[in-house]
Amino acid sequence: MFRKRLVELSNQAFTRDIATFSDFLNLNELHILHTTPKDMFPTRYETYGGYDMAERQMVAFLPEALYYDYEYPMTLVEIQPLQEKFAGELTHRDYLGSLMNLGIERSRLGDIVISGKTALLFAKQEIAAYITENLTRIRHTTVRAHIKEIGEIEFHPKFEEIKGNVASVRLDTVLSTAYPLSRSKLTPYIENGRVFVNGKMITSNGCHLKEGDVISARGLGRISYEGTLGTTKKGRSVILVKKYI
Repeated sequence: MFRKRLVELSNQAFTRDIATFSDFLNLNELHILHTTPKDMFPTRYETYGGYDMAERQMVAFLPEALYYDYEYPMTLVEIQPLQEKFAGELTHRDYLGSLMNLGIERSRLGDIVISGKTALLFAKQEIAAYITENLTRIRHTTVRAHIKEIGEIEFHPKFEEIKGNVASVRLDTVLSTAYPLSRSKLTPYIENGRVFVNGKMITSNGCHLKEGDVISARGLGRISYEGTLGTTKKGRSVILVKKYI
């Protein structure tokens, strides 16, 4: 049913000669998009979530003869405590829970990026004003939300660099470099469809990675494989991984 909806959006873009947009897609939905045969879509498509490393993204279906500039129908909402010194330490779950309590569907919300006591929320344009008017409290912290232009904020995710040496550059070995888990524990994690590489679900722990691949692991986080730095005397590869925090 979800794939059918994507095809309908592409058909609308083709027949009406306009850009059409989806809601925010999660990793599973992005996987469906990327694994749908291209010939099922009469138009090309692009995805975007507000910044380069966004996990939740909208898809734009674009007619071939697009002759105008287009913008994704998303807005950036900045959420801050009214009195920072009395603000609690709020988590992603806290922010999301308060937004869901307002009756907002998850598909209308993109990533929530937390930096100190401020959160940046990417949301569909149609609900941005509703959020700013109604989101006044998160747990015990009184907050204010206001709309900002996406271009006003230059966001660079924080990360730590981790080096390791592996026998081969496989999905399981790169993950075990970034997280304190053995390959035997990671194998069922991967095979159960909880790991995505560049938005595509990967269920083979032996999947070979290339430089720049972004890996999202549910419950663990996101990492980027930055490449090989060299080899050890025993012929093992020295790799560099960015772990986003």
